[in-house]
Amino acid sequence: MTAARARARGWRAIYFHPGTIPFWGLHVGAVYGVIALGVSWAGLAWAAAMYVVRMFFVTAGYHRYFSHRTFKTSRWFQFVLALGAQATAQKGVLWWAGHHRRHHKHSDDELDVHSPYHGGFWWSHMGWLMGRDFEGTDPAVIKDLTRYPELRALERLWLVTPIAVGVLAYLVGGWFGLVWAFALPQVLSWHGTFTINSLSHVWGGRRYASGDDSRNNPVLAILTLGEGWHNNHHHFQASARQGFFWWEVDITFYVLRAFEAIGLVRDLRGVPEHVRAGTRKAALAAAPAAVVAGPDALPVDG
Repeated sequence: MTAARARARGWRAIYFHPGTIPFWGLHVGAVYGVIALGVSWAGLAWAAAMYVVRMFFVTAGYHRYFSHRTFKTSRWFQFVLALGAQATAQKGVLWWAGHHRRHHKHSDDELDVHSPYHGGFWWSHMGWLMGRDFEGTDPAVIKDLTRYPELRALERLWLVTPIAVGVLAYLVGGWFGLVWAFALPQVLSWHGTFTINSLSHVWGGRRYASGDDSRNNPVLAILTLGEGWHNNHHHFQASARQGFFWWEVDITFYVLRAFEAIGLVRDLRGVPEHVRAGTRKAALAAAPAAVVAGPDALPVDG
């Protein structure tokens, strides 16, 4: 299935089928809740904190670990990363990793499921995710992940995790907690993540000839804890660090370094100097097996 064929179903079939009701419902609930409760410093603080926590699990969990395997960890912390990632309501880690690996294999060509050049802004931002044509996952590209029964179980039950987070927010903070600690940061984290598909391939600078239209954008890097250094990432996908230079803020990497210091993760893959200064050809020569899918040679303990 290509983006063009999926889009041919029409916008109603993509954006307004029964499966999209929770997505739009949270948007309406977040806006109405903020209006009804009023803006407060406490509410803003909760929303900001929960946004950062969600975004970290997206960037460190879904992306840098499960999609690219750029560091190693124990089996129990792998489970924590999967649980935290799926709490952000972007489907299961197997689904996310499988589609992301396909994106890198076909970045900005006709088989890229969310390229803005083959679907437009809204399709790349969220249409591809809301439609039903890409709900399946190719097991061939995630063999390194499907060998873990706990990840397969989480995949089947992925919706339980965000629902549990919403229920917990309500039990702890009532309507205030449901709106400011759950609904609003959930909506913001969705769209923060989606900007990497829709904006990071059209807005920003291109340091490397990566073979696609990926861009570096410092604004998006702040909003997404480092993911906005997207041209860097497409140049050398095997690195846990996406801000290649000291002035390129990469909060996810800083947290991973702290986790490494206390033993939660290990073997964070860095950026070799010749890759930082070189071309895509040099990057591929440096790590041919790790660039797209992440090798089976990155096991977990236990």
